[in-house]
Amino acid sequence: MSGDGRLQSTALPGGVRVLTLERPQRRNALTPFLLDALAEALAPDPEVRALVLEARGPAFCAGYDLAQLGEDAAAARSPDARIQEVLAMLEAHPAPSVAVVHGAAFGAGCELACACDFRVGTPDTVLCMPPVRLGVVYAPDGVWRVARLGGLQRARWMFLTAAEIGATEALAWGLLDVVAADAADRGRALATTLASGAPLAMAGLRRTLRAIGRAPIDPAEREALEALRAEAFASADAGEARTAMREKRPPRWKGR
Repeated sequence: MSGDGRLQSTALPGGVRVLTLERPQRRNALTPFLLDALAEALAPDPEVRALVLEARGPAFCAGYDLAQLGEDAAAARSPDARIQEVLAMLEAHPAPSVAVVHGAAFGAGCELACACDFRVGTPDTVLCMPPVRLGVVYAPDGVWRVARLGGLQRARWMFLTAAEIGATEALAWGLLDVVAADAADRGRALATTLASGAPLAMAGLRRTLRAIGRAPIDPAEREALEALRAEAFASADAGEARTAMREKRPPRWKGR
């Protein structure tokens, strides 16, 4: 297995496809290679009636691997556009999806789970959205994915405090649908049930649910938000966050 990890794709009976993140040495933190592999695996396939997203190792996904950005904050390129593109592919895929979440699901890992139709967690699942610890402004679509499940106030709590939300709390908030020790089995069983539905009806109902659950952001406001995000990503504070993480110390914010 390369340092960039790999995505294992396994076909199960009944049209269920299991996609497994395999980068356990980095807690399955996402890389450009893994995002490309996910995009390739999400190409429409009439033989796939349901998707299961799993991960190998002690964590579901620790987010995007900041080491991929390099040490030069000014030269770093935000991965947000690619992350949002791939997650939009997951949501728009004709087949319904189930995330089997265990251990940490932080940042883009939490959003990846939220992009699925259902989330089955283990008792040790922990969800977290840490952008305020990293000096960045999270993508509006990513904030929305959390808010549509837990509500705006729960999303506000998660993003502004960077609190780690355990499985029991996540279940109560609607961020997890099921918590079980046998989450992998439960997740695959749910996928089998979903795969038994009429494909056109399933696709149409999922599209309807997405449409009624999303209010568009005004174009001018979106442009302003994107400018704020770009400014924050290229800021000294964002570079300090990555340096502090490498040096294993608290960041020293400067507000610029």
